[in-house]
Amino acid sequence: MNLADPHAAAVRAFLQSLQDRLCAALERADGGAGFAEDRWQRSEGGGGRSRVLKEGAVFEQAGVGFSDVHGARLPPSASAARPGLAGAGWRAMGVSLVLHPRNPYLPTTHMNVRFFQALKDGAVQAWWFGGGFDLTPYYPFDEDIRHWHEVARAVCAPYGSEVYGRFKRQCDEYFYLRHRGETRGVGGLFFDDLNEWGFERSFAFLRAVGEGFLDAYLPLVERRRNMPFGEREREFQLYRRGRYVEFNLVWDRGTLFGLQSGGRTESILMSLPPRVRFEYGYRPEPGSPEARLDDYLRPRDWLAELA
Repeated sequence: MNLADPHAAAVRAFLQSLQDRLCAALERADGGAGFAEDRWQRSEGGGGRSRVLKEGAVFEQAGVGFSDVHGARLPPSASAARPGLAGAGWRAMGVSLVLHPRNPYLPTTHMNVRFFQALKDGAVQAWWFGGGFDLTPYYPFDEDIRHWHEVARAVCAPYGSEVYGRFKRQCDEYFYLRHRGETRGVGGLFFDDLNEWGFERSFAFLRAVGEGFLDAYLPLVERRRNMPFGEREREFQLYRRGRYVEFNLVWDRGTLFGLQSGGRTESILMSLPPRVRFEYGYRPEPGSPEARLDDYLRPRDWLAELA
């Protein structure tokens, strides 16, 4: 396995820098606790840096992880749709971020950017980029959703007029809880298997997504961090966090790949919220602020509807 590949080295350097910059910006935004770092090695090959901020002024828990791992044989979740790569070695690296704010009026959010290579006899057989960012509000605000998607569209604009629509649709389709018949939130961008533009252009798009995340999210932090809330809002937030758990454990391909490939469980599952509740048969009161969320949990053309 050629771990000195110059393309992989360039991606790795960017991802480590991105993790550093994200953590520094989030610490400033939180104004309270800082990130604690946990460096780890994987017995099958590679390792990473998991950084977690707990009990901050804004974030109840925030995780920003970097990993660069490799193995001798692709797990079933990675080769099922690509039978020609069955038995190939692999290398995967990425930065993944999940923020669980304390205030129910500030949405949970996720961002991920990653690079994957399949290898045989030390040579790269296939490669692709993936990633995106998505927003999961509990009490949605139209101006926040509009801003989020305006940034997503601006990130995509240099790469073609159709790119935002394409990756927005893929986000709506991917972050969908089929057993509930609802989206995980109000979407954003999601792309995978991206190599059609060539390495340099695909890598540039990955960088744009990773670096655009803070422009999309930090203004929401400033708008919502100090909004007053009570036990009712907090309980609804904890209940809706249960949907986040359901998606990550039932549908998320990254979670499945990480566990099947012998990844570090603690780092794979650091995206889960620190506090959550489940309630059998819960239904929000009709006409309540909590019931309003239902209208947001379906694919919509946000920029047209909220113009």
